Amino acid sequence: MTSPTTGTGLAKPPYRADHVGSLLRPDSVKEARRKFYDDKSIDKAELAVVEDEAIRDAIRMQEEVGLLAVTDGEIRRSFWHYDFMGELDGFTLDQRDEGVQFHGVKLRPIHPTITGKLDFPDDHPMLAHYRFVAENTKVTPKISIPGPSCCHFRTARADIHPAEYADLDVLFADLARTYAKAVQSFYDAGCRYLQMDDIFFAYLCDPKHREAKKAEGQDPDWLIDRYAWMMNEAIKDRPSDMVIGMHMCRGNFQSTYAAEGAYDPAADAIFNKTDVDIYFMEYDSDRSGGLEPLKLLPKGKKRVLPGFITTKTPEMENLDDLKRKFEEASKYADLDQLGIAPQCGFASTEEGNKVTMDDQKRKLELVVKTAEAIWGGVDR
Repeated sequence: MTSPTTGTGLAKPPYRADHVGSLLRPDSVKEARRKFYDDKSIDKAELAVVEDEAIRDAIRMQEEVGLLAVTDGEIRRSFWHYDFMGELDGFTLDQRDEGVQFHGVKLRPIHPTITGKLDFPDDHPMLAHYRFVAENTKVTPKISIPGPSCCHFRTARADIHPAEYADLDVLFADLARTYAKAVQSFYDAGCRYLQMDDIFFAYLCDPKHREAKKAEGQDPDWLIDRYAWMMNEAIKDRPSDMVIGMHMCRGNFQSTYAAEGAYDPAADAIFNKTDVDIYFMEYDSDRSGGLEPLKLLPKGKKRVLPGFITTKTPEMENLDDLKRKFEEASKYADLDQLGIAPQCGFASTEEGNKVTMDDQKRKLELVVKTAEAIWGGVDR
């Protein structure tokens, strides 16, 4: 399958090689953020100058390794999800004593709280984040935002204050409406490739997380179905030239994780109940289970990018091993509906994973090299 091209000859997504979105923050950005947020010794404009230059460098790096879709690396964010959520109308981010538990480590103690009616504001800062990438790249600009399920899964029941949102159907309907407005707003800003990361489908495949939801009086399979409904409602009316990607993983904080379990409980919902075009699926360890759920991918234009290349460790995967994994994957899904991406971002939070800038670049180069070896190119 050859991708259609624009008038400039640049192929449109989906691509055979891609990445989830976040990249390691350079020391210059970490230092500038410390000066702005902690020391209060520089102003917002000075911080933006440093971030702008780092993002231009990140864009150049992505282009140089051969990627045809590039992001800002989420370099302006502290978290992959909370920064977006905290700028929605009706959401606040509260700092408390206890953070979310990952494997052997706790996340910084930020707690999303719903304080009023949800909506997507016309001046959401990530619209400007997208425009900056578009103005500074020669290839396809992409932005990754958290999907609608994140706003429910990561918000404790006690932190949902509006009385009407005690009815989850009302909450989910407002989330779907809020995200549909976000999709249209990004389109109006010029975005034609939007990624909405709904990782909690994978969390709800984990027996521990399933039991935790049951203890809260929520059926995890009902949640999977409703999360799929929210995603589909958010994107179903998008213009025909807008591509939607979705990432699923089991947590990523300084190379640790928060969940495990095969995709089986959620596979039908994600593949057949959402009109998503591209699925970024974590597949770098036994925690992800087998490839059998790929058999539920419907025939057609949808594409899965199995994350056989990890962002959690610096060890480089072997191209021949990757070819064998795709040979195995092709038993369940047509090879023409597959591509390659790393298993997650390199820095889901500003701390980043325990890999170096050089490791990151070599991993992305391997993504491109794998696409060239298996499909003959990134745009094939």
